Amino acid sequence: MAKAPRTQFICQNCGAVHQRWAGKCDSCGEWNTLIEEGTAGGIGAGPASLRSVRKGRAVALTSLDGDIEDAPRIISGIGELDRATGGGFVRGSALLVGGDPGIGKSTLLTQAAAALAKQGHRIVYVSGEEAVAQIRLRAQRLGVAHTPVELAAETNVEDILATIADGKRPDLVILDSIQTLWTDLADSAPGTVTQVRASAQALIRYAKSTGAAVVMVGHVTKEGQIAGPRVVEHMVDGVLYFEGEGGHHYRILRTVKNRFGPTDEIGVFEMSDKGLREVANPSELFLGERHAKSPGAAVFAGMEGTRPVLVEIQALVAPSPLGTPRRAVVGWDNARLSMVLAVLEAHCGVRFSQHDVYLNVAGGYRISEPAADLAVAAALVSSLTGLALPADCVYFGEISLSGAIRPVAHAQQRLKEAEKLGFARAVLPLAGSRGGEEVSGGMGAGSFRPAELADLVARIAGSRRSRAPDDE
Repeated sequence: MAKAPRTQFICQNCGAVHQRWAGKCDSCGEWNTLIEEGTAGGIGAGPASLRSVRKGRAVALTSLDGDIEDAPRIISGIGELDRATGGGFVRGSALLVGGDPGIGKSTLLTQAAAALAKQGHRIVYVSGEEAVAQIRLRAQRLGVAHTPVELAAETNVEDILATIADGKRPDLVILDSIQTLWTDLADSAPGTVTQVRASAQALIRYAKSTGAAVVMVGHVTKEGQIAGPRVVEHMVDGVLYFEGEGGHHYRILRTVKNRFGPTDEIGVFEMSDKGLREVANPSELFLGERHAKSPGAAVFAGMEGTRPVLVEIQALVAPSPLGTPRRAVVGWDNARLSMVLAVLEAHCGVRFSQHDVYLNVAGGYRISEPAADLAVAAALVSSLTGLALPADCVYFGEISLSGAIRPVAHAQQRLKEAEKLGFARAVLPLAGSRGGEEVSGGMGAGSFRPAELADLVARIAGSRRSRAPDDE
């Protein structure tokens, strides 16, 4: 007699499986995330005695040395999108795109689908959240309603795969979104961890077996991560996050995983009434509203993947009426700001214990690399002393806890981007660039290169006539 289906409790945050309900998940520590889900009909469900056992077959082993072929790609013609994906969509790959609601994910994918359809590719757009009429309205607003994109409004995975298998193999399949899909292989409600994982597995299996590129849209949680188990991100070949602030008109497509290209690449778009317009030079966008003569502003020369980006860092240091001064950060790591403040106090004699400190990255841009330490320190000292930094100078370098300024990678590329935008001077580490890259010529030859943070502080606050770093 067959045993009754077992009941398990699966965490909707991390995907951990529990045999009984508990208020707190033992794996991720989140509360009230365990949902009861049956295992009958699920992938790998049921006792081992009820499942058919297939004898394994031997596979051919090969060596590391051999011919290498580049992954075949589908180039959309949208430069910023192709940059973020590493040169276009790879045939047979699965891509996951996440972002806040209303950020422009569907708009971007609609424009990409229309651009590829114009080139003669077969593009299938399947929506589980919107009706076909809503997608047509968006296409009319974007001016791409005449393109031969095939539309469908369906949520069952088996029906979707049967539909796209009819006729010519599609070059790109867009599914919006993965949280709305459900499969007959799992006995749970759509949007649960089991359904999301089973649906993603079926779509990835289709992509690998047919050579069609599959793009799945994922919802994000309030923490900014793609909803559902993180195992879905490990299953796909690439993960892109669509970022942006509601008060700003630009959007950033950031690559956090790519098996066929570099990670940490970004594509910059500008939102308009006609859709998303790509921004070829994002540095001009982030520096467009810069006030050059105000204290507390420093231009940071950063890197996003292989692209140098210049952005303004703004600091405000004001006397605090409170016993515990405020520390507010927008666009940077709060713990890193505390470290820079501690180094300035311990090794440079700059006191912030009686001042509120506010730090902002202009334009809503987010910085994650430690090379911004030097620009942050310069902006803080500039605001505290009331002395404006030179308008034609950029800053980059990592600060150690001993007060030394450590080298960073891609220094030459940062300087070339700054020189292209009209900057004449730079403050960078004395040791040059990490990895043995020499900094020479152009701005690198006449830049101020302090070995210690105290040297830069003395340079800024020492004299009003020589506030700007000059040639050594």
